[in-house]
Amino acid sequence: MAHTLQYQNQKEARHRQPATRHATGEEEPAREALALRDEEAMASLLGTSSTAILASRRLSPLSVQNHGKKCYGGIGFQAKKGRSPWHLAVTNVATDINSVEQAQKLASKESQRPVYPFAAIVGQDEMKLCLLLNVIDPKIGGVMIMGDRGTGKSTTVRSLVDLLPEIQVVAGDPYNSDPQDPESMGVEVRELVIKGEQLPVVSTKINMVDLPLGATEDRVCGTIDIEKALTEGVKAFEPGLLAKANRGILYVDEVNLLDDHLVDVLLDSAASGWNTVEREGISISHPARFILIGSGNPEEGELRPQLLDRFGMHAQVGTVRDAELRVKIVEERSRFDKNPKEFRDSYKAEQEKLQQQIRSARSNLSSVQIDQDLKVKISKVCAELNVDGLRGDIVSNRAAKALASLKGRDNVTLEDIATVIPNCLRHRLRKDPLESIDSGLLIIEKFYEVFT
Repeated sequence: MAHTLQYQNQKEARHRQPATRHATGEEEPAREALALRDEEAMASLLGTSSTAILASRRLSPLSVQNHGKKCYGGIGFQAKKGRSPWHLAVTNVATDINSVEQAQKLASKESQRPVYPFAAIVGQDEMKLCLLLNVIDPKIGGVMIMGDRGTGKSTTVRSLVDLLPEIQVVAGDPYNSDPQDPESMGVEVRELVIKGEQLPVVSTKINMVDLPLGATEDRVCGTIDIEKALTEGVKAFEPGLLAKANRGILYVDEVNLLDDHLVDVLLDSAASGWNTVEREGISISHPARFILIGSGNPEEGELRPQLLDRFGMHAQVGTVRDAELRVKIVEERSRFDKNPKEFRDSYKAEQEKLQQQIRSARSNLSSVQIDQDLKVKISKVCAELNVDGLRGDIVSNRAAKALASLKGRDNVTLEDIATVIPNCLRHRLRKDPLESIDSGLLIIEKFYEVFT
């Protein structure tokens, strides 16, 4: 009994000992060992470069004073002398985390999720043609893809990444500013041009940015750091998805389910080509010219007419009914899922041929001509179909030129116009609930009536 009581007293004394030593400020080996273990755990989490940092700095487990009381467990924070006990300064660990992330991005570039080859997609010629024409001439204004679920809409759009050509951008600019076009330059780059400074130029592939349905408005438009603006007097702006999509492609899957406040943002940017962020009396603008691509299922809801009109072309996708073609699609997809690298290699030659065709079409687009008589007839078709506005006329002319350039010709033919005009006007017609004929067939009938 005496031994048991003595053991309990010693145990309680050991429990009281750290608090006593901490209060008197004496050294505490046990807590140092705990701190060292925490450092090693944090170093392993942040990477090898951070291991050296933690070892060289020998961070103490306590770097923050809180009204005279020490708080254990904080790491990477240091209180500055002569300031409020709540004023914290973050140490340089974040810089090394960024370098580690960049290294990881470079290392994982080869091991990214493989994309299904565009050349391997069976059927859906209308959708593929609309996408290619928009890559050749981004001023067409994008494409809206509507069709049944499971028809490869998202797969086709994302497969376009491999075919996107390279463009010249200002190095380090978050808006992908064009060094030759002042209209697509950010404010900072334009100021450098005015000062006469030489712009660093690099080549990069056109961006494709996915806009999630659940994205917040700040993530899409960008955010302003109000605290930094008030304390330091600078406009601290964190660019959003619209900045990243400038001179690139903005893809919205299930666009008919997009929240109304995000639809308003897209309408504003698509109309002006600029994104303006207003917060607490601070205004920041940047260029936001992008190819807007949307996909959706008409059974899940209609798209607002204002946004639908902003799409240059409209492609309808249907389920393949031919049994042999369906089997081929299933087999090709199975091959891709089994060995993506081998499957992509088998279509490498076709992909490269298509890339060369797109590059050639983009370079020759400016030399393509369309006769005045054909322009008049295109406008006559739009007028007789009661198409609101002039976007239908403009897009039909641009799409016909892009198709002629894709086929390697310098003049637009009647066949080019007949191919693209249903996609350019279908979504611009006023809907008649009593009309039984499909809008695409109605456009074709009016086309042959006017052109013949």
